[in-house]
Amino acid sequence: MLTSDTGICIRAVDYSETSQVLTFFTRDHGKLGVIAKGSKRPKSAFGGPIEMFAHGQLTFTANADRALATLTGFEIEANRTNPASVSADLYVLHGCLLGVELLDHMTDEHDPHPDLYEAFVAFVADMCESAAKPSRRDTLALLILFELQLLMAVGLRPVLDRCANCRTAVGRDVRGYYFSSAANGLICRDCESSFHDKVALSTPVAACLTRLATIAQAPLRTLRDLEKVLLGHFAGLMHRAPRMAKYVLRVCPSS
Repeated sequence: MLTSDTGICIRAVDYSETSQVLTFFTRDHGKLGVIAKGSKRPKSAFGGPIEMFAHGQLTFTANADRALATLTGFEIEANRTNPASVSADLYVLHGCLLGVELLDHMTDEHDPHPDLYEAFVAFVADMCESAAKPSRRDTLALLILFELQLLMAVGLRPVLDRCANCRTAVGRDVRGYYFSSAANGLICRDCESSFHDKVALSTPVAACLTRLATIAQAPLRTLRDLEKVLLGHFAGLMHRAPRMAKYVLRVCPSS
C-alpha cells in the first residue's frame, strides 16, 4: 500500500550505480529508511539523485518486516531550504551535519516526533539564514537551542532549575554550579564531590542554562563554552564523542 508523508533527507548512500539508500526524518512516521531504485538516473522519476537536506513530499511502500521501504516518489517543496543553501557556508554545513548526527542517534526508526520534525526543519532553515551574518554567534546559538530541543523531545530534558541531586532550587546567584551527565543536569557545590564526571560552569554559562531565553543574545565566548558542555553531555549519552563536534568547535572562534 502506498503511503505519503513529508520529510527531510538526513542520509544518502549509494546502493548501486543507479540506486540509493536514504534515511528521511518524517513528520508522521519518524525516521524512515528507504531504497530509491533508479534515483541516480538523470531521467528517473526522482529527477536525479536525492541529496541530504532535500525536503518534500515522499511516497513509499512499506515492508511488513520493517526493512527498507521502497521510495516510489519524491517531490521537493519549492519553498523549503534546498541542499545547496546548506552547503554554501562551511560552518552552517558543519552545524547542520552535527544536528543530523545527534538527531539520528537520539531517535528510533518508526517513532514519530511531529514537534521535533518541525523543530529540525526550522533549525536547518534558520541556520542557512544565519550564514549572511558576519558573526557566528547566531549560528552557534541556533545549534545550541536545537540540541536542547532534541533532548527535551526524546525525554531527556536536563534538570536546569535546581540541583539534580539534592533538588535545591537555583537562586539568583548561579556561581559555583557544575553540570553532570550522570545526574542529567546541574549540580550544586554541596553535591559536586559525588559526581566524578562533573564539569565546572562559568557564571555566564550557568546563567544561560538556567535562563534559556538568554542564549540567543549571549556572547560568542559564552556560547562556545556552553556548546562544549552540551557536546560533552551528548558524548556521555552516546558513549562516544559526536563525530562532527570537533569541526563545530574548531571553526567557531573563541572570542
